[in-house]
Amino acid sequence: MRSNTIVKDEGMRVLAERLGLVDAERFITLLRREPFDYTEWRRDLYRGVPLDEFLKKADEYRKTAETYAND
Repeated sequence: MRSNTIVKDEGMRVLAERLGLVDAERFITLLRREPFDYTEWRRDLYRGVPLDEFLKKADEYRKTAETYAND
């Protein structure tokens, strides 16, 4: 299990790579401002996504994660 610090660092890196540093910071600010139920958000995140599409995206993510782990 990775430490909280490592998870936070990796999460910020991923957000910054995907959104850019400014929008990553903005995203975090938006989450902190609004009442946010992470469990409810996760439950609804993939609602309506076909299983085959979900599995394809999960496999793509796994391959990407393995690439970063080997760097």
